[in-house]
Amino acid sequence: MTRSIDRLLDIMARLRDPERGCPWDRAQDFATIAPYTIEEAYEVADAIERRDTAALKDELGDLLFQVVFHARMAEEAGLFAFDDVAEAVSEKMVRRHPHVFGDARIADAAAQTEAWETHKAKERAASGAAASVLDGVALALPALLRAAKISRRAARIGFDWPDARHVLAKIHEEIGEIEAEIEAGDAARLEDEVGDLLFAAANLARKLDVEAETALRRATAKFERRLRRVEQLAAERGIGSDLDALEALWQQVKRDE
Repeated sequence: MTRSIDRLLDIMARLRDPERGCPWDRAQDFATIAPYTIEEAYEVADAIERRDTAALKDELGDLLFQVVFHARMAEEAGLFAFDDVAEAVSEKMVRRHPHVFGDARIADAAAQTEAWETHKAKERAASGAAASVLDGVALALPALLRAAKISRRAARIGFDWPDARHVLAKIHEEIGEIEAEIEAGDAARLEDEVGDLLFAAANLARKLDVEAETALRRATAKFERRLRRVEQLAAERGIGSDLDALEALWQQVKRDE
């Protein structure tokens, strides 16, 4: 294991070498590499979703390379190195799992999740940076995922709907407000109300113990699969853009599934 990591670190150092390295790799910085890091994380999730273990191994390697890339740039700037990253996360994992590495007791996974958040809150408070229960939720998260995290944080201080039915009522309310804004024709207000509807939907998923990001990704994949089949059938039958005919094909595809 050590030899494999050392080889990867050596490869990264060579790629960044000012004289013999790759011009593209030498030209990068934290900001330019960050989008690739995010992309690789999504590709890991995609391989898991497809249950493709060969692809998962490959994508995990790509994601690890992103960590090595960032660590190398930090080392060049005199900030920290890969070993510091590994040591810091090791210390954090031990600190946040006292029931494994200490004498604490945790009843189940739900209790551990709560304890984890409590540890994080204490760490933020100790650093002097925690002024709100919402601190620490990354701005760069996908909007739906961030909405779910923000609402979970709000629930920790009791600011939450009692149950899913109350969220459904809020969704109906937001739909009514969207209908009103459609009639009014105010584009800015319409965007605001659509955002409120999406935020309420993220909360509904949370109250139902559904991961909103996963649910939407799977719904999109389902739509894509069905639409591809509709396109195929439409081409075979010479159907153009007739909406009624396409809807009939859509219903057929749904029945066939």
